[in-house]
Amino acid sequence: MIWKGNTPMAMNSVVTNHGAIVALQSLNRTTDALSIVQKRVSTGVRVADAKDDGGAFAAALAVRSDTAGLQAVNEQLGGIKGVVETTFASLGKVSDTMKELRQVVTRLADGSTNTEQRTQYNAQFTALTTQIGTFLDDAKYNGRSLLSTDTAAGGGNIDVLRNEDAQTFVLTATDGAAVKTALTVSGGFATAAAAATFLTTTFNTQEGAVATALNRYGTDLKYVENQITFNADKIDSLNNGLGALVDADLAKESAKLQALQVRQQLGIQTLGLANQGPQVLLSLFR
Repeated sequence: MIWKGNTPMAMNSVVTNHGAIVALQSLNRTTDALSIVQKRVSTGVRVADAKDDGGAFAAALAVRSDTAGLQAVNEQLGGIKGVVETTFASLGKVSDTMKELRQVVTRLADGSTNTEQRTQYNAQFTALTTQIGTFLDDAKYNGRSLLSTDTAAGGGNIDVLRNEDAQTFVLTATDGAAVKTALTVSGGFATAAAAATFLTTTFNTQEGAVATALNRYGTDLKYVENQITFNADKIDSLNNGLGALVDADLAKESAKLQALQVRQQLGIQTLGLANQGPQVLLSLFR
């Protein structure tokens, strides 16, 4: 190329084909852009790796990590929900049985109860307290129990994960063995006075303890259910935000794809025409 004043003038040469160079550069840019759009269309995302957008990719990794953590937490909470539901069901049966037990002890506290009746009522008392003991012992889910403080046997308080930052809340265990021991009366009640004393002291105390435990675990169960629901909603929100961050607008990308394909075809044709320039110069020597 030669210059006249400040204006470039085209120079005919068989050594340097400026038009072909420009056409090739334009075609390469079009091909690169087409490759990016094809990648977005095939993957469905605008940011598939750090090369596409390093900042967005790093943010997306953090969001995906939080989502994975929340999913793991909800899986664990599902198991904890099973523990609390089992505990709640067990205490419900214990409470129902204690209602029957109160009736029996009340009859035993009646001074008009004869010896034969007392024997029968004492047998009922023993059977009912045994049932209560089995309900408390069998309140296990996956080897864990909230109705035992024996950690070696799967009892004790449970620290429960509630979010992706490993923050926890505590489910407090109840000493079911203490309830069983308190309700156990070896040989039953020989006198009405003994039954009456038991009814107004030990029995009322343990009945109140069971009611308190029912209330606490009912609240715990509701909390676990709410936490699971909240985490699921949070996962949806994170995924929506992630989509806005990295997902491709497929309608827009489809339009770009068609336009770039046309540009690529035109670029190839332009390059072909530019490559024919030196052939024209050869005709001058004929």
